[in-house]
Amino acid sequence: MKVQPFHLAIPVSDLEKARRFYKNILGCGEGRSSEHWVDFNFFGHQLVIHQKPKEEISKSQNNPVDGKTVPIPHFGVVLEWDVFHEFASLLKAKEIQFEIDPHIRFEGEVGEQATMFFNDPCGNALEFKAFKDKNQLFAK
Repeated sequence: MKVQPFHLAIPVSDLEKARRFYKNILGCGEGRSSEHWVDFNFFGHQLVIHQKPKEEISKSQNNPVDGKTVPIPHFGVVLEWDVFHEFASLLKAKEIQFEIDPHIRFEGEVGEQATMFFNDPCGNALEFKAFKDKNQLFAK
C-alpha cells in the first residue's frame, strides 16, 4: 500500500514561537500562511499550526506505556532507524528538553522501537520513533 501524506491541524498559543520551532528546530519547510495559521512540510506530511488563545487549548493527559508516562494526545513520524538516531542527536545539540528521552521501547520483543517525546513551545506533544524491523509497525 502506498502511504499518502496526512494532514493535521493543531492549535498553538504563540504562532511566531511555534513557527520558529517547526522551521528552525525541526527543519520543516514552510508553505502557505496567513496571520492566523502556517502550513509546514512535516516530514512529507502537511502540518498546519493555527493561532488559538491559550485558554481555548485543552490540556493533555497521559497513559502508561512500557514504564513511561506518555502524553495524550501526541503526534509524530516513524523514521528510519539510522535517521531517528541522527535526528535525536540533532535535537540534543539544539538543547530540546525531552519529556521522554530517546530510548529503546519493547527491547527484544515484537515491535521493538526507538522513541522520544518532546513538546513544541505551545505544549503540543510530539513523538518520533523508528522500528528495529519496520515490518513490525502493526505487528501484535
